[in-house]
Amino acid sequence: MAEPDARRPADEERSDAAADVSTSAEFARQMAAAAERSGLGALARDEKLSGGDLLKAVGGVRGLLEALLPGLVFLVTYAVLTSLSGWATQDALVPALAASVGLAVVFTVVRIATKGQPTQAIAGLIGVLASAALSLWTGDARDNYVLGFFTNAAYALALLVSLLVRWPAIGIIVGFLMGDGTAWRQDRRKMRAAQFLTVVWIGLFAARLLVQVPFYFVENVAALGLSRLLMGVPLYALVLVFTWLVVRAVYPSSARASE
Repeated sequence: MAEPDARRPADEERSDAAADVSTSAEFARQMAAAAERSGLGALARDEKLSGGDLLKAVGGVRGLLEALLPGLVFLVTYAVLTSLSGWATQDALVPALAASVGLAVVFTVVRIATKGQPTQAIAGLIGVLASAALSLWTGDARDNYVLGFFTNAAYALALLVSLLVRWPAIGIIVGFLMGDGTAWRQDRRKMRAAQFLTVVWIGLFAARLLVQVPFYFVENVAALGLSRLLMGVPLYALVLVFTWLVVRAVYPSSARASE
């Protein structure tokens, strides 16, 4: 009877170890790519922060227009028709929503026609369509902003959970951007910075809810829409800059230069 091959277990162990390394490397690559697509991806490794860098981080000029104009057009159209033209609120709702959705469609078509990256425009279009559908269904202009409440609450909750399980999400993003992987969790200074920044981002989403939800319940559509615009991209850009300052303080220049 043939003797069992004593080398096989060792070979299998080496094979399993190689597979684990390959899987870990692929996971790290995917996480780094995902982190790169975040707003921090355009800023984290920069030694100096310029206006162009910040503009790129929030999507560029086109991205800004896609993010701001549909909401602005809805708010202005609705306010003009109800306040200046004397239209009933429900009568003004349809043309205001049509103007907003139409603009989002134009942005999406332009993205596709120019062979740009349509993801942001398509995501914006889906959001505008869903919000418009809800508002039309209820007949209430305030409901054009309701989905934003759930989005902000979901982000805040996800970040809070990551904080509670001691895997702060901002640390994960920055770690893979800086080529640090998950090693930052063993560095007390980096870990504290990651926790602090995650709290800051939770504050961003919570602040939106604290300011905007009361306007919803007092039926102030103008204040709700204006606060939505001001606490959207402008506040996001401000928190991005603050995050960059903290990351730059935690990761020495020499470490960033070696990436």
